[in-house]
Amino acid sequence: MKLRISLLIILISMLFAACGLSTGKGMEQKEEGISVLRYDKLLSEYVRSNSFSAMQKLSMDYRQPTKILIEDVLAIGTVKDDTISQRLQKFYSDTTLVRLMGDVEAKFPNLDEVEKGLTKGFKKLKKEVPDTKVPFIYSQISAFNESIVLVDSLLGISLDKYMGEDYPLYKRFYYDYQCRSMRPERIVPDCFVFYLLSRYDMNYHEETCLIDLMMHSGKINYVTQHLLEYNDGGEAMGYSKEENDWCKENEKAIWEYICSNDHLHARDPMVIRYYMKPAPAVEMHGVQAPALIGTWIGTRIVSAYMKTHKDMKLKDLLEFNDYHEMLNESNYLAS
Repeated sequence: MKLRISLLIILISMLFAACGLSTGKGMEQKEEGISVLRYDKLLSEYVRSNSFSAMQKLSMDYRQPTKILIEDVLAIGTVKDDTISQRLQKFYSDTTLVRLMGDVEAKFPNLDEVEKGLTKGFKKLKKEVPDTKVPFIYSQISAFNESIVLVDSLLGISLDKYMGEDYPLYKRFYYDYQCRSMRPERIVPDCFVFYLLSRYDMNYHEETCLIDLMMHSGKINYVTQHLLEYNDGGEAMGYSKEENDWCKENEKAIWEYICSNDHLHARDPMVIRYYMKPAPAVEMHGVQAPALIGTWIGTRIVSAYMKTHKDMKLKDLLEFNDYHEMLNESNYLAS
């Protein structure tokens, strides 16, 4: 049981963090195109002007996002507290957060590109997996606490976690390597990674090891790549061209390093973190490989498997969890 919990924490930390929501009535996504509710602007209106109408919308029309924001993301109390509305306003009246809200509004006057990407991706996913339920999607400001908030039929995007890697306030709270993923163009792929992870979770068992986690995250990345039409898995992960090229040139050496160190079937959380957790870099024989190299290799194995199983649909791939069989049948680096 301890092993299972440790591996779960590692997998989740690899892809930031997510909280759960439960949906309310009237919160359904339109079929013709995804429209992101600007919950962040409504919150800003309430904080700036103590607007009764804004607070009424927060507490009545969008009670579930508000409940999760207050109770789980910010952890400042419960929605049943008599003074919670004043406490919420006071929290966001902090000088840094006032600046953050203004910067978010200036950075994201609209979410047109995000909506286009989400619409395109979910349209393809519904075609591949007909029973896909598109979540109700809204934007929020989590005070740097969350990136994507997701469970059931709601998905929240914390715009304050996607202000760009050079955003000045990030320097106070994050290392440079962490800021690299906090770019606007990562919003859409992150949404799909979290959505797919929540729907197709890892099948943990006593023998779960590195290769299982590599290929599970690789599978999710592979599907995201195809839904959003990235050129390859590295681009879908957000690797730079230089990082992606380096991985391709050194792919065989990376694989040999993993195998020669008997890491492929390792269950040690420290070994798993080495390949799967965000970090400045991963050292291999004195050279620096990009972080999350385990996901990159996992994606390459899944890609090789799909090339030898051309009739397999994305739906079947998402539901397939025997990663040892998948590895054996992939003929990965066989040539």
